[in-house]
Amino acid sequence: MSALLVPSGKEESSDAPVPGLLDYLSASRLKMFQECRLKFYFKYVEQIPVRVNPALFIGQITHRVLQQWSLNRWRGLPADAEALLPLFSELWRKLQPGDLDWEDREAESRDKTWLMLEYYLRHTPVPLGEKPEAVEVVVERDLDAQGLPPLKGVIDLVRQGGVIVDFKTTARAPDPVLAAHQNEVQLGCYALLYREATGHPEGGFELHHLVKTKEPKLVVTTMSPIGNTQMRRLVRAMESYVQGVESEDYVPSPGQHCSWCDYFGQCRAWRGGA
Repeated sequence: MSALLVPSGKEESSDAPVPGLLDYLSASRLKMFQECRLKFYFKYVEQIPVRVNPALFIGQITHRVLQQWSLNRWRGLPADAEALLPLFSELWRKLQPGDLDWEDREAESRDKTWLMLEYYLRHTPVPLGEKPEAVEVVVERDLDAQGLPPLKGVIDLVRQGGVIVDFKTTARAPDPVLAAHQNEVQLGCYALLYREATGHPEGGFELHHLVKTKEPKLVVTTMSPIGNTQMRRLVRAMESYVQGVESEDYVPSPGQHCSWCDYFGQCRAWRGGA
């Protein structure tokens, strides 16, 4: 357990940030820090493990299958539903945690997940014969000029023309304006990484939301390349992250997201010490 903040209520503090938090920046770290600093603390400082829930597991399986879909198209291999169903079945069996609570609905959840994936493969705006520009690319960008740690990340899929695609699973159809706002930090990070890797701006973005309704849906939100104002906001968010970690500023941000937070119990027990 870190000495930075002890959940038991003992007011103990270290003299420096926890090692590693300022070694590099990432979209996931920045997004969680913005969402709730105390949640960030429980995950990245205390590193409190959380149980995988069905929704998270379904998201992980969906990502893995779509990753293989992209890789198959890049390699010129079959990438239709028939080719990917065996992989889906294998991943569902091998990657599922033993303590996952399906409430006796595992078979139903598995079938609905595959129907959602099958629907996507039939209705995706990405032509089956279109070879990706990049798949699962690990990139790092030096931000010394901005006085910031380096940025690291993985870009899942880049279509021809530099269009960056991000896949998401959701229980309801997203509002396009809200989706763009909620994902601005993540897409801004992708833009910086893409520009570092290629030397030129991205061609735009596509958010592919696979909607887990009774009848599956696909909502594609297209966005223009990141502009100067968005980039300035991203840099400011990065600066806020660094300042917050340096000052050990981990406070809760109560809101609707608390209803599904994995650390709700720890948050309610938090005594405000730092």
